[in-house]
Amino acid sequence: MDRRRSLMLLALLAPAAREAVAAGLTEGDAAGGIRAALERGAVAAVGGLGRSDGFLGNPQVRIELPGSLNNAAKLLKATGQGRKVDELVTAMNRAAEQAVPAAKPLLVNAIRSMSVEDGLRLLKGGDDAATRFFEGKTREPLARQFLPIVTKATEKLSVAEKYNAIAGKGAGLGLVKKEDANVQQYVTGKALDGLFLMIAEEEKKIRKDPVGTGSAILKRVFGGL
Repeated sequence: MDRRRSLMLLALLAPAAREAVAAGLTEGDAAGGIRAALERGAVAAVGGLGRSDGFLGNPQVRIELPGSLNNAAKLLKATGQGRKVDELVTAMNRAAEQAVPAAKPLLVNAIRSMSVEDGLRLLKGGDDAATRFFEGKTREPLARQFLPIVTKATEKLSVAEKYNAIAGKGAGLGLVKKEDANVQQYVTGKALDGLFLMIAEEEKKIRKDPVGTGSAILKRVFGGL
């Protein structure tokens, strides 16, 4: 990139990003650091969630029944009728765990195609700025990718009919959001919430302790901030 174009680009960037470039980071460094941070977070999140108990055993992302159905489930458990509730919750989480691994190729491709301009703008953003930008770009295509996997898993585990019947009644009474009345859509949404939450957690760790990552590019880019 020639000097004139570089100056024009800097003029369009947010002040924080200009400061990063002025501090000695090249445009390639900044973009590369953001890409590396996101890819590291995505791979870690997929690996952690896309396995047995990845959702079910993690309180941060465990999928519970929605809205007032969850309160009703607690009441059932208190009266000794919690086995079916536990089976349903377990099945929902297993479906999410089965869906997540399919996200990796799409996530990695999207990260690697991120522009230099995007990388520079996000470098000095908040703790999870890159993840939230990335979520805006990938959540919709990931939802389309997850839905058939979740649908197949819930059908195999025989939970769809039971959940949809209960949640459908709950939605009719205003106890459950309309979009949560379908188990496939509900689990897909919660699986994506959990995935991006875990990516954001990884981004925060990198920004807080880039040296601890052992990555030269992350140390150079985030360590200087």
